[in-house]
Amino acid sequence: MKMITVNVDDHVYNRIKAHAKQSGRSASELIREAMAEYESTRIPHRTSIFDSQPSSVGRVLRDLSSDDDILNEMLS
Repeated sequence: MKMITVNVDDHVYNRIKAHAKQSGRSASELIREAMAEYESTRIPHRTSIFDSQPSSVGRVLRDLSSDDDILNEMLS
């Protein structure tokens, strides 16, 4: 876990501390929870095609041959 320093308005921090004490939690815990919620709802998650599971498109109809390679056509 990364320790950070954040400047917070005194009034806001005092309210967070009071609420934390009332709920038997620490102010740090509430702030971590708020940051995690912000991250999950407001910051878009980048995904990669490599994160996805492969999909079945059916059985193999025939093996590929060298004539099936279109890369050379695309590069020409």
